[in-house]
Amino acid sequence: MEPAVHLRAAVSLLGRFPALAGVDLDVARGEIVLLQGPNGAGKSTLLRTLAGLHPVVSGTAEVLGHDLRRDRRSVRRQVGLLGHATMLYDELTVDDNLRFWARAARADPADADAALVALGLGGRLRSVAVSRLSAGQRRRASIAVLVARRPELWLLDEPHAGLDADARDTVDDLVRRAVRAGATVVVASHELERAHALAGRVVTITSGVIEPDLDDPQRPLDPSDPSQPAAADDLVADEGDTGPRAPVIPPPGPGIETPAEPAGVTRVP
Repeated sequence: MEPAVHLRAAVSLLGRFPALAGVDLDVARGEIVLLQGPNGAGKSTLLRTLAGLHPVVSGTAEVLGHDLRRDRRSVRRQVGLLGHATMLYDELTVDDNLRFWARAARADPADADAALVALGLGGRLRSVAVSRLSAGQRRRASIAVLVARRPELWLLDEPHAGLDADARDTVDDLVRRAVRAGATVVVASHELERAHALAGRVVTITSGVIEPDLDDPQRPLDPSDPSQPAAADDLVADEGDTGPRAPVIPPPGPGIETPAEPAGVTRVP
């Protein structure tokens, strides 16, 4: 089975700046991967790139079988991105927002109702305009939109931000249920204790590059890295030598589909 995400030397620019500077990443279907790294490392850019919102200018980038370099739009219906912005409409009610986005994704209206209930928005709050919600309630409404769309790939950028303890537990439960149903999840978070308990694997990104996993037995040997043992073929001994010498370093070889906004409404910043 092909992976949900396959990146090789993927480069994505913000202006002329390489926000992703040659990323190598594979995510298996059904996996939960934690993306960690300092501020400005490229976590949000990587998630938006996987959602088809940032172009890949070089390298290989495939998501759910779609080549992002050739066609970024096709993947957007199959992925759900929870970013820092709510993507909700200020003058619409919570219920109207959810149904609007569910129709855009061709989702079942029953899934929208179930998502509202799961996120604690099934009572009086469903009829409240988004402009009157607290920050935490807006975050829950944004998560409900993602849940209702039932994407194959969940891309979560700080999903616990602004939520109380009960809502955070609810988000974790929804993620696990989605994976049991066949979804794949990539989550970026600074809440490492909670995120580590949720994820099955941790990937670190620094300066737009994924750091190698030193514990991966399949990681290819890098002869220039003194922390790795030398391959047997690289140990050279001349006649009369009593033991192997230093390894010889060989020379280098040759979306989210965004529908038209309803008239007269503005999106929450």
